[in-house]
Amino acid sequence: MTLEICVDDIAGLDAAIAGGADRVELCAALALGGLTPSPSLIAAAASAPIPVHLLARPREGGFHYTARELAMIASDITAAAEAGLAGVVIGATHTDHRLDTETLASLVAHARSAGTARRVPLSLTLHRAIDLCADIPVALDAAIALGFDRVLTSGGAPKAIDGLDMLATLQRRADGRIVILAGSGIDADNVAAFLDVGIVEIHASCGTIASDLDEVTDAEALARKRRFGFTTAGRRRTDIDRVRALKAVLTDMLHQAA
Repeated sequence: MTLEICVDDIAGLDAAIAGGADRVELCAALALGGLTPSPSLIAAAASAPIPVHLLARPREGGFHYTARELAMIASDITAAAEAGLAGVVIGATHTDHRLDTETLASLVAHARSAGTARRVPLSLTLHRAIDLCADIPVALDAAIALGFDRVLTSGGAPKAIDGLDMLATLQRRADGRIVILAGSGIDADNVAAFLDVGIVEIHASCGTIASDLDEVTDAEALARKRRFGFTTAGRRRTDIDRVRALKAVLTDMLHQAA
């Protein structure tokens, strides 16, 4: 059983590692579903003691990209490989809600080439672009044909618990040919439901609402930061206790299965 924690800052990276995560998805702007992280965060994550996968997503919104945006994604894949990260997370669709298999084939080939150049393959994850596809099982077959190692999905629902039936269908359809990485709204309270349908990789943010100490003790300073747009209400952070709690459930269920 593998626990992947998505993080968008250095504090989140540290919390994920300390909380017992098996792998990290490295992003920026998780409030927007995740964007490509900064070079400095990539460099910091390169020394992590667990595998780090970089999300290559150049902007918010959908996943139909221009040629210039695709060039950015390819550059991000190269940066991940050169930094020594373990993998990349990519996706692309047509405007009619089908996977853009031609574009993805090109990106997969680029990632394979980057892995060959460094003599260590890049692990490839198809991200939640699949959740916007009109026919998710058909999209899964396409991901398998393209050579992805795993697909991150919530089963086509905003929250994975509501897409559990589809996730079970995808797990059966995968039949060992690709890993189904379930994610979105998964925590220690509901993770058992995913394990019960055969899911063995879990993706979570384990986020909570944060307040800096100075913001708690100085309301005027906080209000000023918000007026300038330097911070927002409801800013999230990775909660180490939530990571630990989720990891503890996974570990307990693994021991029970043994």
